[in-house]
This record gives sequence, structure tokens and C-alpha cells, in this order.
Amino acid sequence: MNGGEEIMDSVFDELYDKYHQELYQFLFYMVKNHETAEDLVQEVYIRVLKSYEHFEGKSSQKTWLYSIAKNAAIDHFRKQKGWKQRLLENFDWDKQPLKDDRPLPEEIALLNDEMQFIYHSLNRCTVNQKSVIILRFIQGLSIFETAEILNWSESKVKTTQHRALKAIKKYMQNHAGEEGHHNEEIPME
Repeated sequence: MNGGEEIMDSVFDELYDKYHQELYQFLFYMVKNHETAEDLVQEVYIRVLKSYEHFEGKSSQKTWLYSIAKNAAIDHFRKQKGWKQRLLENFDWDKQPLKDDRPLPEEIALLNDEMQFIYHSLNRCTVNQKSVIILRFIQGLSIFETAEILNWSESKVKTTQHRALKAIKKYMQNHAGEEGHHNEEIPME
């Protein structure tokens, strides 16, 4: 093995060790399927191996990896066949929420009731809103990092975040009593 390959292996191992759990979590929340999320994480790292030499360092490695993960998730949705494909092509991602009535993976069953309730409320968000909520509040990224990953302005991230929080708050307030949760005022932050 030559020196360049050893350096790339070292960089790859470092990126994998540092970010694979975060990327898996992000992709899991996006696709809601354990095996698919694992496959997509592998796809992300395959893309990293193929394109790392073109990484210019204009963004952090973390935001670069999340951008690749976001694109891998979008590609996954585009590859869906039949009616799912027609639905994806004709769906207005910015205006209509995605609804997924399938049972949640076993990991969700391990979450406490409040986290399950919040997870269900994400279904009331558009894909863009869901991406922002996952990146900002579950992954803990800044507005700047989220904007870089989504290739948006910071203003668009803030607006999308506000709309997502508003949708989640409305859902949570409407269903708090039904789900056995406290019917107290739910803050927007």
C-alpha cells in the first residue's frame, strides 16, 4: 500500500469513527427504517471514498458528510418504484406533510412516551421541515451548519424551522389530551 492510500484509509477511519452514529441517526429519522438507514450510511461512505479527493474544505467535513447523507436519502426516495415513485414525483414537498402509518422500528419502542410523541409529531412536517428539525434539534447542528448541509440561506433555515415548530406545536396541543400527555402550554423552542 502506498502512502496516499494509507492516509486515505486513516482519514476514512477517522470520519467513520467520528460521524457514523450521527449519520445513522439522521438517516433513520428520515427513512424510518433500520436496515435502510444502515444501507444509506454505507452508501454515504462509498460516496466519500469516491469523492474525498475533490473535497475542497469550503465547509467542515461534518457538514459535507451530512450533505452527502441528505442526497443519499433523496436518491433513496427517488428510487422507489411504482405508485411510490409517482407519489414522490407529484408530491409538493414544501407544502404537504408526509404521513407514514407504518409501525415504527423497534428502536422507537425503547424511547420514552414523550419522545415517541415528539417522533410522531414529525410526521406532520414536510420533508424540508423534518430535515431542519432533525439537523437542528436532534443532531444539534447550528443554523449555519444546517444551511450549508441543505444548501439554503440561513434565513430559509430559520423560516422553515419556525414553520416546523409551529406545525409540531399545533399537533402536540391537539393530541396532548388524547395521548395522555399533560395539556400544558407547549413552548415553541
